[in-house]
Amino acid sequence: MFLRMVRGALFRQKSKMIMIAFTILLGASLATAMLNIMLDVGDKVNQELKAYGANITVVPKENSVINDIYELEGSENDTIKSAYLKEDEIGKIKTIFWTYNIVDFAPFIDQQVKIGGKDVTMVGTWFNHHLSLSTGEELDAGVTSLRSWWEITDGEWLDEQKDASGVMVGTLLANEQGINVGDSIKIDGSVSSKELKVVGIYDCGSDEDEQIYVPLDTAQEISGTDGLISSVEVSAITTPDNDLARRAAKDPSSLSIADYETWYCTAYVSSICYQIQEVMTDAVASPVRQVAESEGAIMEKTQLLMILITALSLVGSGLGISNLVTASVMERSNEIGLLKAIGAKDWAVSLLVLTEIMITAVVGGIIGYFVGYGFAQIIGHTVFDSSIDMKLLVIPIVIILILVVTLLGSIPAIRTLLKMKPAEVLHGR
Repeated sequence: MFLRMVRGALFRQKSKMIMIAFTILLGASLATAMLNIMLDVGDKVNQELKAYGANITVVPKENSVINDIYELEGSENDTIKSAYLKEDEIGKIKTIFWTYNIVDFAPFIDQQVKIGGKDVTMVGTWFNHHLSLSTGEELDAGVTSLRSWWEITDGEWLDEQKDASGVMVGTLLANEQGINVGDSIKIDGSVSSKELKVVGIYDCGSDEDEQIYVPLDTAQEISGTDGLISSVEVSAITTPDNDLARRAAKDPSSLSIADYETWYCTAYVSSICYQIQEVMTDAVASPVRQVAESEGAIMEKTQLLMILITALSLVGSGLGISNLVTASVMERSNEIGLLKAIGAKDWAVSLLVLTEIMITAVVGGIIGYFVGYGFAQIIGHTVFDSSIDMKLLVIPIVIILILVVTLLGSIPAIRTLLKMKPAEVLHGR
């Protein structure tokens, strides 16, 4: 009998139930889209930010100590360099626990050389260096992707896999010396001299426009530093810092065993730095704070925006449900009054109405979930040029949210139902 009454009520009020289902569908679709994006947006935003450079710098421990004493920070202030890192240890960066979070990296060594009698900073690095790791992984790493914001005003990026005898020249130096693509320039270093062909002229809008970039092997040969590097820049996908990460960054040994394991197994920039130090000899890895903090701030604001949109969509759905269910109860006042008059208890009548609404909510929620996942894909391809992964965690969250919103939205209607007196309703009062 109960199910027959539910089925009859659903079909008699088809238009009302369709409107309720549509209202729930809208709320569920927005909640699904925003939650899926919020849970997947971290990697997407970080990938976008990786286009603007490295967020971790690795230097020799001795140089790091000297910088700390003189309160120096960043490569521009590293005026005292008395130690080096080993080039053959660079690949170990991709063997740490968070290996898949390491997007790119490049080693650097810079020396003062002379070009046409002028003192110039020569930077040796990888451009698109191919690595075959001990893990069996094959990859290309270097400044071609790490410095992707550079504008190549003439020529092209140096391709060290095809021709390692080239050089890239900054725009300021090229203009001053009258250097053009295709020219050969002689570089006089501390150990040897070498003539290289200009393959590209770059503009990055900084002091680097007065420098030249050459393959790492070439720089090591000219400066007599075979197998040595001055620093490594690493671009890694990281999790925004919290209190645990900040405490660990100061002193990992101060953490409890549980906190240490949580920190070590979370992609905080400090834990990735710590793991890099574990695999490289006498190295100190430190975050580029401006980049790391900006990433964290952008992530937090993006996630807050998603949460606010989800909350507002659910509030709107709740208000719509409240109005529609209340109107439905008022239209059925004679039916409800008759049920009460023949002995139906308030809880039984309330359960009848809630069952009808919940069935409608389930239908609207299921359709809304798939519509919302479609919205998420549209947003993902439009904003991030990639798809949004389906997060199974979203399904129970959306179910709970829809049930809670539907119940809360039905409260005014249930209160109206409980106040109905059979005699007054049946007499039209």
